[in-house]
Amino acid sequence: MNKTALITGASSGIGLELCKIFARNNYNLVMVSQNIERLEKAKSIVLKENSKIKVINIVKNLSEPLSSEEIFNYTEKNSIQIDILVNNAGIQVYGNFHEVNVDDSLNMMYLNMFSLTKLTSLYVKGMVERGYGKILNLGSTGSFQPCPLNSVYCASKAFVLYFSEGIKEELKGTGVTVTTLCPGATKTSFAKRANIENIKLFRGKLLNASDVAEKGYRALMNNKSIVVTGIYNKIMTEAVRFIPRNVVTKLGMNMMKK
Repeated sequence: MNKTALITGASSGIGLELCKIFARNNYNLVMVSQNIERLEKAKSIVLKENSKIKVINIVKNLSEPLSSEEIFNYTEKNSIQIDILVNNAGIQVYGNFHEVNVDDSLNMMYLNMFSLTKLTSLYVKGMVERGYGKILNLGSTGSFQPCPLNSVYCASKAFVLYFSEGIKEELKGTGVTVTTLCPGATKTSFAKRANIENIKLFRGKLLNASDVAEKGYRALMNNKSIVVTGIYNKIMTEAVRFIPRNVVTKLGMNMMKK
């Protein structure tokens, strides 16, 4: 019997690429996104990878407070056992903190942190009871340092990394593993939606979403704790531990400028 993976932010980018990989490996899928048209298109793409799997679409905006419970209740009501949870959905708010709309920042915090925590809480209990489960949380290279013009986003991704590392240790011996995927600038529609296409960070060579997803999938299957994609990104995330904090923020400001 095929195992089932639930993937949020499944209609495009890294989320869609992860869905395709899971499909090729004979996992049934629960695909979650807030855009019904993109989600239906994504479903058809995934089924081209493997027409024998079951794919269920759930249209939800995870920045809405009750959305996580509604997703969980749907899978419970329909006896859909979630063996793998991928918390991929996320947004970004770019600009000086004192100039951006604080409600946009709070909305981002809810999506990037609170809904991720809630979904993990709802599904991890069943995983522990069954003695098997895998959780993949999407962090960022921004999880490792503060970054001006991206301050709340990076803070939210630092939460994802630390939360994931903490519960991974708590879950040792239960059969449930937790992996954090930390990509850098990646070629997706994410930058366009966040209005950051023209910043220096996105002007260099970008990683392909398919490559990032493949590295994340392999790390998840190998029970790795953290995976940073790209050699340059790996060097930078290690280097920031030894660079003075005031220098780190200056470097961050330089990379985030348009």
